[in-house]
Amino acid sequence: MKIGLLNQEKEIHTVLGLTPITSGKIQIYGKKLNKNRSSVGYVPQFATMDRRFPISALEVVLTGRIKPGVSPFMKYSNADKEISYEQLKRVGIVRLANRQISALSGGEFQRLLIARALTINPEILLLDEPTASVDASSRDQIYDLLEALNKKMTIVLVTHDLLAISSKVRRLACLNGSLVYHGEPELNEHIVNELYGCPVDLIAHGVPHRVLKEHEEGITN
Repeated sequence: MKIGLLNQEKEIHTVLGLTPITSGKIQIYGKKLNKNRSSVGYVPQFATMDRRFPISALEVVLTGRIKPGVSPFMKYSNADKEISYEQLKRVGIVRLANRQISALSGGEFQRLLIARALTINPEILLLDEPTASVDASSRDQIYDLLEALNKKMTIVLVTHDLLAISSKVRRLACLNGSLVYHGEPELNEHIVNELYGCPVDLIAHGVPHRVLKEHEEGITN
């Protein structure tokens, strides 16, 4: 199942244990979060990261193999390196393994972060605004990649890109302070207005899926 989340990336941080919960509990496949964290891969917003840091693409992916409590002098194993190369191949940028991250395009860097998250072979992949700072071509490539990954794992993502992602997701959870809607990826005018807190007109060109149902005949505003 693929879930699109609109607004409030705090929910993903809570699932990851980065934001404490005030009530209730979080379970992943029936287990407490701290006992099943290795089954969850996380892709943060790359816009918040300093890409001037002198590190190669391969070295970034290798950091996904670092385990909690590791010593400052740890060394990556051959298995770590093989897995990292394999994930670079999986996302289509293995040719960039030795390139400095400052030389990567926005789309290449986003796929790099996905490769890093995949090094733990997660059952769930969480992504925070994966296409927020990429061009339209890179956006489509990333969504195609996520669609392929979804055949083997659950994909959960935060996005404000409602129109572009609507034809890809199977379930939507729309949040605005509270859960506004959860269900099929086809919204009506009432849900959209509740989501944004005001009347909204959606205009899209070249989108293969209608987010809003057709208005009934005879209805005027």
